[in-house]
Amino acid sequence: MTLPDSIRSHSEPPPEELVIERLRRTGRIARARWCPSPNFGPRPDGAGISLLVVHNISLPPGQFGGDAIERFFCNCLDASEHPYFETIAGMQVSAHALIRRDGSVIQFVSLLDRAWHAGRSSFRGEQECNDFSIGIELEGTDDIPYTDEQYQSLADVSVCVMAAWPKIRRDRITGHCDIAPGRKTDPGPAFDWNRYQQQLLSLRGDSGEVS
Repeated sequence: MTLPDSIRSHSEPPPEELVIERLRRTGRIARARWCPSPNFGPRPDGAGISLLVVHNISLPPGQFGGDAIERFFCNCLDASEHPYFETIAGMQVSAHALIRRDGSVIQFVSLLDRAWHAGRSSFRGEQECNDFSIGIELEGTDDIPYTDEQYQSLADVSVCVMAAWPKIRRDRITGHCDIAPGRKTDPGPAFDWNRYQQQLLSLRGDSGEVS
């Protein structure tokens, strides 16, 4: 039996609030498949979560599908499978989550922990963005359009993250290229920031800014 809203509001929190509370408590995205990476560490004492960074990745470059990205983030990539893999097999990197071309989400690191996604980076004078950011990878390249499903999943995950950690406002969502200029170019010109921001506005029903 479904309780009327007038009763439910006084007896139990709505489902979306339960999802946000669980995310804040566990760092686990409700809809994501869990694929734990060893490439993470604790955030520094006192480091709040206040930035969301959008990346892209494809392995091999320009090819989609398969499990190479998962194996890369879990230090299980076979360098002999592709010449490009020989250049990255020794790296130890991760992201908090990956959004595949079909919109499915894979999570590698709890959002409460420090994933190794940004490298040397700075946002508005704040150094070492890994300390205070969440990194989300989109399966893609700088110049191939992202899919409708990816935009929707990214927006869905983003609004949950923004609700769990209100310091992440729309003006504190950025690209890897912006925090590591000259070194990184992702998510590239193929990523439609206006479309993504409009989806955030639609889902949140407000500006996402702190007044």
